[in-house]
Amino acid sequence: MDSQVEIRLSGSGGQGLILAGIILAEGALNDGKNSIQTQSYGPEARGGASRAEVIISDTDINYPKINKCDILLSLTQKSCDKYLDSLKKDGILIIDDTVEIPERDDIKIYHVPILERAKNDIGSSMVSNIVALGAINGITKIVDKEELKKAILNRVPPGTEEKNEKAYEYGLNIF
Repeated sequence: MDSQVEIRLSGSGGQGLILAGIILAEGALNDGKNSIQTQSYGPEARGGASRAEVIISDTDINYPKINKCDILLSLTQKSCDKYLDSLKKDGILIIDDTVEIPERDDIKIYHVPILERAKNDIGSSMVSNIVALGAINGITKIVDKEELKKAILNRVPPGTEEKNEKAYEYGLNIF
């Protein structure tokens, strides 16, 4: 890992991206790294724009905000359009397969069926955020996979642990 990696998770309200950001930051802490998580969402709780940002570092983090991210997750076309320019050259873009592949040749793009896998393979669109975390970690290996799984199981509602663990495993092995 570079000494500091900046990650933006974007989509719409109700997709669980704020929770995903909290889990990713906790997983990084469990892995012995420093992390900061911030969040923003539109005035509508569900359906409005939603964004979580996580900075993970092997060293001190001096500023808690992201200007240009290294990794961008977009689960909606609107969020991809809005945040694509904030992705650094040589960055990683992870988009749901319902999002059009943008015309940028200076980044690595992963077109992943996150929402479909959550709904059809796991049986609930409510775990799309956990499938997304698995995909991010499967692609980047930014956090130890067992530490991230512990953070997931620590934060999901009681009684949903098995479904969320399955969603995480799907995401890790989505390719």
